Amino acid sequence: MSANGQPSSNEITCLIVDDHEVVREGLRLSLSRAPHIRVIGEAGDGESAVALAERRRPQVVIMDVRMPGMDGLEATKILTEKVPDSAVLIFTAYSERSLLSRGLESGAKGYILKEAPHATLLRAIEKVASGEGYVDPALMPAFLTGRDKDDMLTGREREILQLLADGMSNADVASKLFISQETVKSHVRHILAKLEADTRTHAVAIALRESIID
Repeated sequence: MSANGQPSSNEITCLIVDDHEVVREGLRLSLSRAPHIRVIGEAGDGESAVALAERRRPQVVIMDVRMPGMDGLEATKILTEKVPDSAVLIFTAYSERSLLSRGLESGAKGYILKEAPHATLLRAIEKVASGEGYVDPALMPAFLTGRDKDDMLTGREREILQLLADGMSNADVASKLFISQETVKSHVRHILAKLEADTRTHAVAIALRESIID
C-alpha cells in the first residue's frame, strides 16, 4: 500500500466469491501469506460479487461456480461487461470440469482448482492480473477432451495455429488472412495462454497431439 492509501503498483487486489464462509476464510488466510496480494472484499453470491466489484474494482475476482441465485458463470459474464478491468479466475471443484467450456464463453481469464497448491493459486492470480490466461495443469485434460477441446480455441485461432503449423510466419499469416501483424500477434498470445504453451512451436505440438489441428 502506498502512502496515499492507493494500492502500490506491484500489489494485486483480489475479491473472493464463494457461498461457503469456510472456503472464503481459508482462501483469505492463504492469500494473506503473499505480501503482494491484498484481499479487498468477499461475496457469497454472484449478485453481491458484481455489486462489490463495481465499487471496489479489484484486479482479480476469484469466482466460485455453483452458488445460490446468480451463479459464478452468469456473474462472470456481467462482470466482463461492467468491470472489464477485473480479470475473473474461476475457482472450481474438479467434478465441475464439464462446466469449463461455459466458463470460456463467459469471459473468464483463468481456471484454478479449489484443491490447488498455494504456489499454483498465486501463479494463477499473477497471470490473470497481468492480462494472461491461466489453466490449472490438473484441469488441462478436461479442456482438451471431447466438446471442450473444440470450444477451447476460436475458429480464427485454430486457423492461425494451422497456418503456423504449416511453417508460415506472422507476416505470411497476416497477408493470407488480410489482417494486421499486430492482430496475428494478439491471436498468438491468446493461443499460447489457452494452451499453456511457452512458444509457438510448443503450442503447435500440443494442438497436433490433441487433434485441435491436423
